[in-house]
This record gives sequence, structure tokens and C-alpha cells, in this order.
Amino acid sequence: MRIVRMILLCLFGLTLHLSSLVAQNVGTDRGSVLQNPFDFSTAPELPAVEALREREIRESMRKGVSFLLADQNPNGSWGSATRTKGLNIYAPVPGAHHALRAAPTSLCISALLEVAPGDKAVGSAIESAENWLLEHLVELRRATGDAIYNIWGHAYSIQALVRLHEYHKQDVQRQARFVELIELQFEMLTRYESVDGGWGYYDFRYHANQPTSSSISFVNGAVLVALAEAKAIGVEPPERIVLRAIAALKRQQKKDFSYLYGEYLKYRPMRGINRPGGSLGRTQCCNCALRAWGDDEITDNVVKNWLYRLYVRNGWLDIGRKRPIPHESWMQVAGYFYYFGHYYAAVSLQQLPASERPPYQPLLARLMLDRQEKDGSWWDYPLYDYHQPYGTSFALMTLQRCLPPQ
Repeated sequence: MRIVRMILLCLFGLTLHLSSLVAQNVGTDRGSVLQNPFDFSTAPELPAVEALREREIRESMRKGVSFLLADQNPNGSWGSATRTKGLNIYAPVPGAHHALRAAPTSLCISALLEVAPGDKAVGSAIESAENWLLEHLVELRRATGDAIYNIWGHAYSIQALVRLHEYHKQDVQRQARFVELIELQFEMLTRYESVDGGWGYYDFRYHANQPTSSSISFVNGAVLVALAEAKAIGVEPPERIVLRAIAALKRQQKKDFSYLYGEYLKYRPMRGINRPGGSLGRTQCCNCALRAWGDDEITDNVVKNWLYRLYVRNGWLDIGRKRPIPHESWMQVAGYFYYFGHYYAAVSLQQLPASERPPYQPLLARLMLDRQEKDGSWWDYPLYDYHQPYGTSFALMTLQRCLPPQ
């Protein structure tokens, strides 16, 4: 028994030592431990990362675009409820899959419009996807009392419609239709707003007409970014839902500008998912959303430091990538945060002065190029047949923001 006890103690000590090493710099040798996580008075000292040649980035993007063109459904959309596995996320049919298809399709439209709007084949794909969106977006609703995935469809369709509005700038009548649909998404977001302000994607409480779901930080961030883009083209979102979402997001903000997963975890701020490593995939989204709506606390140095942390601590996200069970990784990270988080990091990057972006662009570009699949796609979580379209779209829009200015 004594020998067994000694072996167990040795194993326990080794585990603690390894955990300490992992916590310092999990999955990466790109940087050292952050000495003061609350100091945002200066910009970070960046690791040496070789800048990628523009043609490397463009070649990677070309492969990604080719994948999207080949992966598009005959009806113009992307994704389907196929390619199931032993464990699938809760998605009651058919409504949940209406939302799960609307969101990736909208993201694909946005990505193609950003990276290759002049390509003939891309133009044909955009036209087909646009027709699908115009036909089906008006039907997007909450699936059941507890599944509110439609929030993602409303948010990302706004971004797609904003880009389509610019794409068809010579067609006033079509632009008016896009504005009409954006305003419909405002109405839906108002209808499905949480009683606490902001939005969630589940309501396991009372299934009330107005969701009683907890406000979820990164959902608020994604919606607020979309609403800011609509405002930028002159389509003003309802002030009430904007202010309530901002207030809900601020309530979930921690002193280091990381964020709780959701407001329901406010009494467990040091739970793994709420610590900086667990927040790494949503911090970028929340910070850029608040900055888009004029929050002066999100300074250039806050953006720069979190871009740095995303790179040097990328292992917290990367080790969860492609795991089939949500939140099974360390810090309860889910795989589907990977490309989501990097896309919003790239949006944050765009909020910096143009002259200060170049040192940070190689950090994001390198991560994207190293993780591209052989078929040209990117994916981070097996989600029926929606994961490759959304992952590829996020990665393409990330790389687009890593290109030198034209």
C-alpha cells in the first residue's frame, strides 16, 4: 500500500507540474507568461513572426473560395442537416436547421462579396445565394420554446444584406428591398431579445413569448457588430435593443476586458470557461462590438494586447478545435469558437489606425494558413454539414483583413 501511495503522490505531483506548464503557455512556444494581465497602458512586445507574402495569402483565399463554390447547394444555400455523427448538438427539426442554414449562407455571401466580388463564377454563386436568402429569410423564426438559433441567422443576414446593399449600389429598387429585410431582422431581434437585454440561443427557463434566456456575451457581441454595420449604411437599429445589449455586455465584462460566457455565470467568475483562456474566443468579439458603439475604454492598446494574447495563448482555442463534444476541452472551450474568435480579432484589427495594423496581420494570417484543410476549407467543430461553410467564411474574411492595403 505504501508503494502504491508513493506512486500516486508522484503522479499527482507530475500532473500539477504539467498543469502549471500548460497554464503558463498551453499548446504554444510563441511567447512567455503575461506578467500583468490588467496593464493596458502600453502596446505588447510582439514575438518575431515572419510576414507572409501577399501571394501566399491570396492563394490560400483562392482555394477557400473554390471550396465554397463547389460546396454550394443547388438551391443557392450552404449547409444541410446531413453528415450526422454519434453525438449531435440539440437541433429540433425543422426550425433549428432553418437557422443553421441561414447563418452559414449569410456568412458565405459576406465572404465571397469581400474577397472576390469581381469573379464571374463568384458572381453567379452570389446571385443564387442572394435569391435563396430573399426567399427564405422572411420565414426565419425561433424553432421551439427552448432553441433560439435564429438569432445567429438574423445577425449574420444583416451583415450579408449590408454587403449586398453595396454590391448592388446601382440598383436602387433592390437596395430598398435589402433595407426592408434588414429592418425585418431588427423586428425579429426585438421580438426575441432576452428579458435581461441582449440575446441568448437557448431558453431553458420558461419558454415565454419573450425569451427568458440569459444574456450571452458573445451573442450580444456578434449582434452588436451587425447592428453597427447596418447603422453605417444609414439603417438605424432600434436604440432600445442596442442600449440594453451594451448594458448586458458590460455587466459581463471583467477587469482584464475578458468576458463571462453568459450572465447566468456571474456568481462563478473564476470558473474555467470565464477565465481569460476560456474567454479567448469571445473576448475579441465583445471588445470590438463595444468599440463599434463608442466605448472609450476599449482603447487601441486593449485591442493590441488581446491580439497578442490570441496568438501567444492560441493553444487554449486550438486544443479544442475539432473536438466533437462542445466544451470538452480545457477551460471548457468549444471547438466552434476557433474561427469565430479569429474573425472578430480581424474586425478588431480593422479598428486600429491603418498604419498600426501591419505588425499584427502576420499573427492572424499565419494561424489561418497553417490550419487550412487539403480541400481548401477550414473547420473547427463537426456541426452536421454547416461547419465547413461557416469556418471557411470566417477564415476568408480574416485573411482579407490581413492583406496589405491596395
